[in-house]
Amino acid sequence: MSVTNIGKQFGGLVALKDVTADFQEGQITAIIGPNGAGKSTFFNILSGALKPSSGTLRFRGADMAGVPQHDYVHRGIARSYQITNIFPNLSVLENVRVAAQAFRSRMNIWADRSADRDSEDRASAMLASVGLSARAATPAKFLAHGQQRALEIAIALVADPALLLLDEPTAGMGPEETREMVALIEKLAAQRTILLVEHKMKMILGLSDRVLVLHHGQLLADGTPTEIQANSEVRRVYLGQNDGYA
Repeated sequence: MSVTNIGKQFGGLVALKDVTADFQEGQITAIIGPNGAGKSTFFNILSGALKPSSGTLRFRGADMAGVPQHDYVHRGIARSYQITNIFPNLSVLENVRVAAQAFRSRMNIWADRSADRDSEDRASAMLASVGLSARAATPAKFLAHGQQRALEIAIALVADPALLLLDEPTAGMGPEETREMVALIEKLAAQRTILLVEHKMKMILGLSDRVLVLHHGQLLADGTPTEIQANSEVRRVYLGQNDGYA
């Protein structure tokens, strides 16, 4: 994916201005910045939830202008959300199976979806990939918070995306759940490109191949974790707020 001179305005508010970046295949790229830096706006543009006011976004050589958000998944782009987005009263397996059915075909109210073995097999495989096979029959509302986030990732994976966007995947997690999520992201990154927004700097600097820093809606820095840590301007506006990179 690449973005060129991306801008976004909400009335008189300039949320993003002239952001240009290329996201290399097979890398984990983190998007960071102080509150109000434009991270969420940028992330929503990358996932198709928002359309830019200016600039271009291309994926696999195709201009994504005019592509509706629901078609992004069919183009190879899937995302998770900052607030967990699952069906709490369905079982873990049913949550993923519904997503698999929706991806494979339009919903048919007369069809017996329980007989859709392909979707069931796909859902089971995705649960295995995120370590939730043993909880397949459990209502999703009874999962621990970290497991619910893993379930949401399993739902995104049914489309076999080339690009996976993760919005604060460790939000609300303690140290152990965070370590488990980091291990899962590293595992997933072996087969796809990952972009993520996060606030836990130790995690970001240890996990990412590349870091983009936004500030006041503009791209402040773009480099490896080592380069970002050494960037005096980044330290001044963001990292310097917490020398421990918590």
